[in-house]
Amino acid sequence: MLTLKGVIAGYGGGNVLQGVDLSLDPRERLGIVGPNGAGKSTLLDVIAGTLVPAEGTREVGTTVALGTFSQRGIELDPTMRVDQAVAGPTRQPDWQDARFLERFWFDADAQRAPIGLLSGGERRRLQLVLTLRARPNVLLLDEPTNDLDLDTLRVLEDVLEDWPGAVVVVSHDRAFLERTVADVLVIDDARPGRRVPGGFGAWERARREDRAGSAPRPSPARRPPKGAPLRRSPSTLRRLLREVDKELAAMTRRRDRLTEQLAAAGADHQAMVRLGQELAALEAELAATEERWLELGTELEAG
Repeated sequence: MLTLKGVIAGYGGGNVLQGVDLSLDPRERLGIVGPNGAGKSTLLDVIAGTLVPAEGTREVGTTVALGTFSQRGIELDPTMRVDQAVAGPTRQPDWQDARFLERFWFDADAQRAPIGLLSGGERRRLQLVLTLRARPNVLLLDEPTNDLDLDTLRVLEDVLEDWPGAVVVVSHDRAFLERTVADVLVIDDARPGRRVPGGFGAWERARREDRAGSAPRPSPARRPPKGAPLRRSPSTLRRLLREVDKELAAMTRRRDRLTEQLAAAGADHQAMVRLGQELAALEAELAATEERWLELGTELEAG
């Protein structure tokens, strides 16, 4: 369906992707994982064709139809009715459109409402519906769990289970990845773009084994030193993971706002410098929080 060879790419003159190879099969179920700032969304932009690689090649099959659900979203006409937006400009809404909208919690009244009357969450759901109803055979999802409520995510998981094409997901949500992808592509400094069969769980086990192999083994007869931390219970670890999940979601929303403000700063050099510094500090904080999330997940699995 789509092949990348030796891709080097990035934004703003800095290439975060270095020599990435990728080949997508027609029924691919692939997650893209790695530390924050490693270039996961950048890779998705290269796959989508919205970013041209600085080096390397991108080859796409002649029958490929790409669809992307990203943080940027789809432009919506606020005066258009919801059902007409789904049907498109060349036909009238039918029962299949209505049934699909109902599946994503748009009742009959909401389907006939102008898009301008929808809430922010309803607009994001409609953007997802529009992406899915276009029936792309390569579907790209960039952090879908950030803006969608739990009920919508469960419906999306059901839709993806029978999706008749390739699906590529960028997400930090472990549960969503484990339900939707079969393999993961890891973007990090060690071996950028390596594929790990078995999904997120297999990648986590490999990371834990690598850490255990590089750490010095304690003597069996040696007792833990006084003051050593006790092993935390699974319930405590799950609570901590939920808290870190909320932190990650809040920081991601803040990063998106800063990015929008930076783009709108225009020629205001002082504002650009200030916003750039805030964004850099936030990216570092995000990376540290994501690493803490991964460590908690590893500890919970090892428990």
